[in-house]
Amino acid sequence: MAVRNLIPFGRSRSPAVGEESANPLMAFHEQMNRLFDEFSRDLHLPGLGLSTDFGFPHVELSESDKEVKVEAELPGLSEGDIELTLTDGALLIRGEKKGAVEDKSRRVSERFYGRFERLIPLPGELREDQANATFRNGVLTVTLPKSPEAAQKSKRSPIKAQ
Repeated sequence: MAVRNLIPFGRSRSPAVGEESANPLMAFHEQMNRLFDEFSRDLHLPGLGLSTDFGFPHVELSESDKEVKVEAELPGLSEGDIELTLTDGALLIRGEKKGAVEDKSRRVSERFYGRFERLIPLPGELREDQANATFRNGVLTVTLPKSPEAAQKSKRSPIKAQ
């Protein structure tokens, strides 16, 4: 057996027909390698490091002196599929993406279906009662104005070059 076969990353995803070993211990070893290959593929591992990108939907949070903006990518959904809740300084995005094709006719699917939930902590003091949410082209945008006290507290400090 070649040393490269012992390394789980970089091997082909499916063995060639007739490649499985006659030795039961080696067959078990090969099956375990395939299991780890599938697990790492599902995690979208860049190289050998684990990805911290486990959340769905993918979000972008930006902050200005006057407001906080959260943008979430929700492709294939409509505004009726999404529920927003603002509570205790956090935004909860919850929903469900339903499959369009019945499972028995589907051979391969790499798309995401099912329920999802993401809790996003929000910075500072916000006026949650004045939140504005829009949904366009699969992108949810939630804008939250800052309270006057929070806007006064945030000031830019100049940086002097030496």
